[in-house]
Amino acid sequence: MTVSRRLVLTGAVAAGLLAACGAPAPDTRPLALVYRGKASTGACSDAVADLLRTRMRVEFCGPDEKTPLTAAALATAAVYAQPGGGSLDDGWRAMRRYADVITGYVRGGGRYLGFCLGGYLAGATPGFTLLPGDTEQYIGTSGAEVRSTRDTVIPVDWQGKRRRMYFQDGPDFVLRSGAQATVLARYTNDKIAALVTPYGKGRVGVVGPHPEAPESWYRDLRLTNPDGVTPDLGLELVDRTLTP
Repeated sequence: MTVSRRLVLTGAVAAGLLAACGAPAPDTRPLALVYRGKASTGACSDAVADLLRTRMRVEFCGPDEKTPLTAAALATAAVYAQPGGGSLDDGWRAMRRYADVITGYVRGGGRYLGFCLGGYLAGATPGFTLLPGDTEQYIGTSGAEVRSTRDTVIPVDWQGKRRRMYFQDGPDFVLRSGAQATVLARYTNDKIAALVTPYGKGRVGVVGPHPEAPESWYRDLRLTNPDGVTPDLGLELVDRTLTP
């Protein structure tokens, strides 16, 4: 028996012993990095992480996390996710220092997912300028379903089907004429609520409402979603962003 053959058998025996002892197998799925810091809330970061865990292994990154938000860290990730948070101005103050790192990652082939504030930050005024256009505050647009910044549930047309989604002062997305983008959802006034678009060699997926919202968000604020609380819309956004 050769040394290499002996090592293979030894490794197989060790793996078998670990399995027999109930030790978990290593998670070899692609890595998702989820931002957690001043430009997000803990609840938003946790909700995005929970959504992504159904597809990938997840680590939090940010100024106070074990994994820093650096080019080296992003190079190990299949996708970077920017969750919801507070105001755009405050979010940009916290994230401006990372703009070149994030845009360079996506331009080189990385994936960016932006939820609510993360969608705003994908725009240009201010933001990472990852979109072929910009963002605006949906509640200020003509014919908007809701006018206040309170947490609520609103209808959107997702791929031609009416669905209700958790919403709190999210953006809509304004595309330049002829821009290359796939619109996944529109608000009831026809403004864009979710889209996927290329950026350099990478892809960007953004959404104004919160398809990642868990049951606890609805329960805590005594909100009801007539369609039920399911992750399918959030997962479609993830899959469309990850797959060319």
